Amino acid sequence: MATRDMIVIGASAGGVEALTKLVTNFPADLPAAVFIVLHLSANAPSLLPSILGRESNLHVAHAVDGEPIKRGKVYVAPPDHHLIIEHDHLRLVHGPRENLHRPSIDTLFRSAARWAGPRVIGVVLTGARDDGAAGMRVVKQRGGIAVVQDPLEAPFPSMPMSVMQEINVDYSLPLREIPELLSRLSRETTAEEGAFPVPDEIEIEAKIAEQTMESAELIASVERLGKVSKLTCPDCHGALWEINDKKLLRYRCHVGHAFSAEALSDGQSQMLEVALWSAVRALEEQMILAKRIGERARRANRLKAAKSFEERAQDAEEQSSMIRQILLITEKGDIGEPVLTSNDLERI
Repeated sequence: MATRDMIVIGASAGGVEALTKLVTNFPADLPAAVFIVLHLSANAPSLLPSILGRESNLHVAHAVDGEPIKRGKVYVAPPDHHLIIEHDHLRLVHGPRENLHRPSIDTLFRSAARWAGPRVIGVVLTGARDDGAAGMRVVKQRGGIAVVQDPLEAPFPSMPMSVMQEINVDYSLPLREIPELLSRLSRETTAEEGAFPVPDEIEIEAKIAEQTMESAELIASVERLGKVSKLTCPDCHGALWEINDKKLLRYRCHVGHAFSAEALSDGQSQMLEVALWSAVRALEEQMILAKRIGERARRANRLKAAKSFEERAQDAEEQSSMIRQILLITEKGDIGEPVLTSNDLERI
């Protein structure tokens, strides 16, 4: 009989401390492989394996593309790569972002559920936004177990709460109780995979993340998942398809970028901010040029032209100042997702 030998874990803001407590308390004889995605900056090296491995009973390392999966080892997704499980080995893919992240928790969970079905235990810890909710639902569809950190103790409760809002989780526990639970669950036998067939949409989304399809097949696959919307992708500015999903509002573009509704809203806000700063730049350049032309006109005693360009410069300056104030107010009120907390940085 098969056992629950695959543990997939997702975390974001506040995740370094939570993952350290979790991995440190895994027993040395844990009969499962552990896979971790933590949202980190794509442009900085990750010290997460060394941090998690300091007092761990298990070997902790960054995953390597093509590496065979072994029980009793902790595989950490490296920065800027999706961690994908493919049968009995790992793949690292620099594919399109999902929910504005690479690596994405949904990508890992979906791939594990696709290949291992009821052998998977999904765990979502502290973090902002909702990456992991769609992936955990796939874990449950394929007969796996859903575990979340108790949102009441999570420093950033949005991720575990999002999972709980979308599916009936099997366990919601304080962090200190999760290692013992995972150790116990990993020793239990489970149903055969055949009892939980892989739906077509899961197969399609898994293949999109793997980026192994030709362009025509990729576009056709996205079109099979839903219907084209009036929205555009914040990452590539192409058309977005609204996924045929009765429970979760989700979107994909034909390149492969994927968004929950919340992630798409944040992506649009980021895109709007870029556009507004571009407007500030254009207006300030217009102001500088108008002033320069006005000065030359005044020296040439063309007073009417000078006044006209001085008015243009003043209008551009006022409009630029207005947009800048809006941007500064928005930044002060921003409640977006921090990648690391101050406690995380102290650990690193």
